[in-house]
Amino acid sequence: MPPKEAWTLHALGWFGDDDTVRALAPVIRSWPGEGAHHRAVEGLDVLAAVGTDSALLHLHGISQRVRFKALRQRAQEKIAEVAEGLGLTGEQLADRLVPDLGLDADGSTVVDYGTRLFSVGFDEALEPYVRDAEGRRLKDLPKPGARDETELATAERKRYLALKKEVRALAADQVRRLEAAMVDGRSWTGAEFRQLFVEHPLVRHLARRLVWSVARDGAATAFRIAEGRGCVDARGALVTVDDDATVTLPHPLRFPGRTDVWSELLADHEIVQPFPQLRRQVHAATEREAAGARLTRFEGVTVPVGRLLGLQKRGWERGIPQDAGVERWFHRRLGPECHLVVQLEPGIAVGMLDEFPDQTLDTVWLDTHPGDHRPSRARPLRFADLDPVTVSELLTDLTELTARN
Repeated sequence: MPPKEAWTLHALGWFGDDDTVRALAPVIRSWPGEGAHHRAVEGLDVLAAVGTDSALLHLHGISQRVRFKALRQRAQEKIAEVAEGLGLTGEQLADRLVPDLGLDADGSTVVDYGTRLFSVGFDEALEPYVRDAEGRRLKDLPKPGARDETELATAERKRYLALKKEVRALAADQVRRLEAAMVDGRSWTGAEFRQLFVEHPLVRHLARRLVWSVARDGAATAFRIAEGRGCVDARGALVTVDDDATVTLPHPLRFPGRTDVWSELLADHEIVQPFPQLRRQVHAATEREAAGARLTRFEGVTVPVGRLLGLQKRGWERGIPQDAGVERWFHRRLGPECHLVVQLEPGIAVGMLDEFPDQTLDTVWLDTHPGDHRPSRARPLRFADLDPVTVSELLTDLTELTARN
């Protein structure tokens, strides 16, 4: 597409629909790697112009998870513009954009072959599974047979395959959003909690596998969502969640009660969590580390570059390429003027990851901004001033990164 023909791309924003969005979104994600960053940015404008819930959800997904930093930042700006127009934050908007995919109120759907019926449910990772009319779990939805109503069964199987594809595109982001909400300490009103989690046909499959907390008049109570959509505590007693109550998804360090009791309870009910909550690793800085800005215990450790890049899924970012196109640091943004910076040696060669397959964590420290320099000057930041959950999550990331196989 020559630049002078860019109108053809923008026309998708005028006439496109959700099918257009599903085809366009993965292409936008790949364009920067093909030397078409500007075209990718125009693609973000197209998603915003289509404006459907699906389009905005894909736009938000790009703003959170795409390996090209410039495109991700532009998508964040775009989603912030849309959210501001609605009086919401970007995450609040994302909460409201998750499609119900035509599922029934209980979060399932029935596939009708005319002579046979199958029910579709979802596991802890939102992976669909199928049961036959007798309740037996099948490996997958069978193909229509000779005794089925051909036209109906063919259409129903096509609908099921489309559902699987849509859920696959949504699942990882939904799990990630809930885990991030737990770490960040996000909260919802009781009314929002019911609308966005308890009553949502798709998200409820994740929500009912987690333990929540409701606060009212200074007291917090842990609870889970029962099968009948009611909320119950660890003893099975009904928990009232008023519309104006504050609901959170507590991290173990903020948990109101004993996580081991809840772990046993969920195990008894054969409930698998979508991500580690109750059994999540918890770490703390040493007294010496808390008083300063360095994490020397991780310095000098060499790790494979692939494992290092895996941190990007947890919010870490690659540094700006320096001389010869080498990225010499990795960092995680903790606040407007607070970053955990990891100096790399020899650094990551842009576009040639195999050039330096092993990276040494030369220096690990807190700074007001990431940059290619060493922490030689006095620094006002201390680990003691950070939230304990933030410190625990950082130490978990670095512990897993540097673990010996």
